Amino acid sequence: MTNTGPDVGFATLTGLIGVSGTKDGQDAEGHRDLRDPEVSPSDAPTTTTHLSDEQTAAHQALVDEWNEKLDGASAEEILDWVNQHVTGTVAVTMSMQDTVLAELTEGRVHDAEMVFLDTGYHFDETLDVARDVDARYSLPLRTVEPVYSVKKQDEVYGRDLYKRSPTACCRMRKVEPLARMLNPYEAWISGVKRVDSALRKDTPILDVDRTGRLKINPIAAWTDQDVEDYIESHDLIIHPLTTQGYPSIGCATCTMPVAPGEDPRSGRWANSSKTECGLHL
Repeated sequence: MTNTGPDVGFATLTGLIGVSGTKDGQDAEGHRDLRDPEVSPSDAPTTTTHLSDEQTAAHQALVDEWNEKLDGASAEEILDWVNQHVTGTVAVTMSMQDTVLAELTEGRVHDAEMVFLDTGYHFDETLDVARDVDARYSLPLRTVEPVYSVKKQDEVYGRDLYKRSPTACCRMRKVEPLARMLNPYEAWISGVKRVDSALRKDTPILDVDRTGRLKINPIAAWTDQDVEDYIESHDLIIHPLTTQGYPSIGCATCTMPVAPGEDPRSGRWANSSKTECGLHL
C-alpha cells in the first residue's frame, strides 16, 4: 500500500500534528483546554480546490450529453466510457467493505488509482482487506489519513469525539481527508448505490460535484443482491464481517451488527440520528 506525502495532495498526513497552545491539550495550570470540535486542525486544507470554470463546464457538458444514455448501461460499459472520455488520472474510492470497484476498474480504466480512507478507527478486518487488495490488483492504492492520529485527536478534542460529536469526527477523519485527496484529480469513481438509503435513491450515473469534478457512480443502479452475485461470480476478496451480520461497514467505533430484515445501514452510527458521513452529500 503506497502512502504519499502532502506535496502531491494525497495524505498520509499523520506527521502534520502540530497543535497550537500548551502541551497535551492542557492550559498553563494543567487543566484540560480542549479545542472546539467545530474547529478543524489547521495543519492542512479542509476543502478541495475548485476546478476552473472551463473544466467545470466541460464536465457538466459530459453529464448533460451522457447521463441518460448511460443510465441503462452496465457498470462495465460505464467504465469503458470513462476510459474513453475522461482525461487525467481517475480516483477510485474504496471503503474495503467489498472490492467490486477494484475488480470493475482493473484493466478497464487505464489511468486510475484506488484511494482508501484510513480513519484510524477501522476494524482490523477492513485493514486486512486493504492489504489483500493492494496485493491482488495492479492499480496503485493510495492510503489517505486524517491530520491527527486518534491519540492526538483525543488530546486536542477530548476522548471519544465520535460519541460526543459524530459529525465533527466524520468531518475531520473522513470528509476533510477526502477533500485534500481529491485535489490532483478531475474525476472520481464511487460505489454509491440508490438502494443504500433514501438520501441516495436519485443518485445519477454521472454528476458534477461541488468542486467541479466529475463524479461517476457506475453501480448506482445495482441492488445488494447484484453486489453479492458479482462477488461470487468473480471470486472477490470477501470482508469477513459481511458474513457476520455487518451488511454496511464503517468505523468499528460506530458500526453495529444488523438483525435479519433490518435496514442494512441501520448499524451505522448506532445510537445516533446520523445516517451519512458527508462524503456523498
